[in-house]
Amino acid sequence: MIRPILRYGAEVLHQPAAPVTEITPDIQRLIDDMIQTMYAAPGIGLAATQVGVPLRIFVADLSAGRNPAELLTFINPELVEREGTQLEEEGCLSVPGFNATVVRPARAVVKGLTRDGVEQLIEGTGLLARCFQHEMDHLEGALFVDRLRGLQKDLIVRKIRKLSKAGKW
Repeated sequence: MIRPILRYGAEVLHQPAAPVTEITPDIQRLIDDMIQTMYAAPGIGLAATQVGVPLRIFVADLSAGRNPAELLTFINPELVEREGTQLEEEGCLSVPGFNATVVRPARAVVKGLTRDGVEQLIEGTGLLARCFQHEMDHLEGALFVDRLRGLQKDLIVRKIRKLSKAGKW
């Protein structure tokens, strides 16, 4: 089932998510829904908070559904290593229509459980590292806009407020 993706300003997007205590059939259904929602958007990553569920789960697939082997699911993920620097443009399904250049580490290693409860440790570089860190930010209650400073952030937030007041957000 494709779920609605919440937009910047929704309360659940700005709060840390809770750990998953048990991988139940409801969690499996949520993961299936998140994958369908991510592909339909289309996107390369989606956190549970973006569909209104405050749990520490994210899915990622740089192939956007073209290569099933690239689909990754993380339950209770943790960043265990980060290094280097990359400066690239970033967007977000919860902030549609806005992009900005965000500084992030060029390499990130994430540890967490697969949907089957098996521990995994995956290293990402470049775009995958960026995706991992972007989704981890969601689980901490942050969006890429929160990483911006000064005029760049102010302009985006003001435009979002204006759209919101006009009922277009």
